[in-house]
Amino acid sequence: MEPKELRIRGARMHNLKNIDADLPRNSLVVFTGLSGSGKSTLAFDTLYAEGQRRYVESLSTYARQFLGQMDKPDVDSLEGLSPAVSIEQKTTSKNPRST
Repeated sequence: MEPKELRIRGARMHNLKNIDADLPRNSLVVFTGLSGSGKSTLAFDTLYAEGQRRYVESLSTYARQFLGQMDKPDVDSLEGLSPAVSIEQKTTSKNPRST
């Protein structure tokens, strides 16, 4: 049976100071807050890094040699985490009038 929530315990990366959180699965979750409050650290350096690391570990040794692996995040436990994909926002145009 699939867990109903993603459980984070003791996240301590960058601005995160021993953070605990329970996030619903199969839902859109948004992190908001002031600049420097740890939103990106929680989303990318903790959740994505661990999801990607677990996914890469499940691959064959041959396949792993072609993929970079992220460092293990400083967190006590992450439960209910599925393999993760990250999409980076980039602009293709340097024109300030471009939308």
